[in-house]
Amino acid sequence: MATAMDVKRPLQMSVLLGALLLAVALLIGLAFGVRVGMLMVVGGLLGVSLYHAAFGFTAAWRVFISERRGRGLRAQMVMLAIAVLLFFPALGAGTLFGREVIGFVAPIGVSVVVGAFLFGLGMQLGGGCASGTLFTAGGGNARMMITLVFFIVGSLIGTAHFSWWMALPAFQPVSLVQTFGAGGGIAVSLALFGAIAVFTVFMEKRRHGQLEDVPRINLSERRWLTGPWPLLLGAVALALLNFATLALAGRPWGITSAFALWGAKGYELLGGDVSTWSYWQAPGNAAALRASVWSDITTVMNVGIILGAMVAATLAGRFAPSFRIPLRSLVAAVIGGLMLGYGARLAFGCNIGAYFSGIASGSLHGWVWLVAGFAGNMAGVRLRPFFFTDGPSQPARVKGS
Repeated sequence: MATAMDVKRPLQMSVLLGALLLAVALLIGLAFGVRVGMLMVVGGLLGVSLYHAAFGFTAAWRVFISERRGRGLRAQMVMLAIAVLLFFPALGAGTLFGREVIGFVAPIGVSVVVGAFLFGLGMQLGGGCASGTLFTAGGGNARMMITLVFFIVGSLIGTAHFSWWMALPAFQPVSLVQTFGAGGGIAVSLALFGAIAVFTVFMEKRRHGQLEDVPRINLSERRWLTGPWPLLLGAVALALLNFATLALAGRPWGITSAFALWGAKGYELLGGDVSTWSYWQAPGNAAALRASVWSDITTVMNVGIILGAMVAATLAGRFAPSFRIPLRSLVAAVIGGLMLGYGARLAFGCNIGAYFSGIASGSLHGWVWLVAGFAGNMAGVRLRPFFFTDGPSQPARVKGS
């Protein structure tokens, strides 16, 4: 039976972590601008939402591939639907609350297909996607810290090979907002989301005869703090917070560009030089390399996600890192992390920057990423038994990575 002291300790620790997040956000805001500080708070809220809703992409795709349970995928379609309804009018106008905004619209070519496939494969071996790696690492998963380290290494290697991949055949970027207008783009996107949702329902009923029961969660006052949250609440929260990112940063939510930057700065600390690599000669990347890492919006939000997940895990009383990692699982984390980082650079982003924010931006490359990334996940699910002995997949609500 839990004592009053047992209950107080997680609350006290979460208050301290929350205060640390706000203090760092304040210092960053004073040094680099109010918007940058506010984006760290948005990152913290993303971390809380991801953790409490256990909103993962990796497990949701794995459960559908192996068991034909589609609740996680349908939640992703809800998230995307809300996002395009919010994003497309703003991107069509070019401004949001008086501030210029742009989407993530990228070319479609060999690099995107190969990179997304590698990323999808890495998701299943590494145990998480970009957002999943951050929030599970922040939640105390020691194995995901290994995945994160090699995610960063893979990202750096990807920047070294970037120019070679960019020389391969590719089509020009295609924007649904520009092609069909905001209204037409929304209609096309919603039809595609609906088709995917219907397909998951058909496949699930074909395998099981009926849809999976949705766990009933009573969101009492305490439950808001300690979780868990309904999966759909997580979908709504992520869409709204991505829109907040668009409003504050002038562009959508991304994650992995910061990993490349961290890798480059770490490599330079060890005496290396990346400034001659073509990736780091692009004006924006060169400026980021010269500047403080804390001026980088993506870095600030990533740190916010980690701290936010730590707050959520502590409130839930589940922050208890275990460093007992089986050797095969450790090897999978290393290989998966390298694939995640390398694939994200080739594909102009990850499950967040390319899939979520890419589709929310109306970029056709986001849809290509979805197809190639899903194919990579299918291959990864087949390889998992060589590295893991976790038995049948659990519902995405339980396993958030």
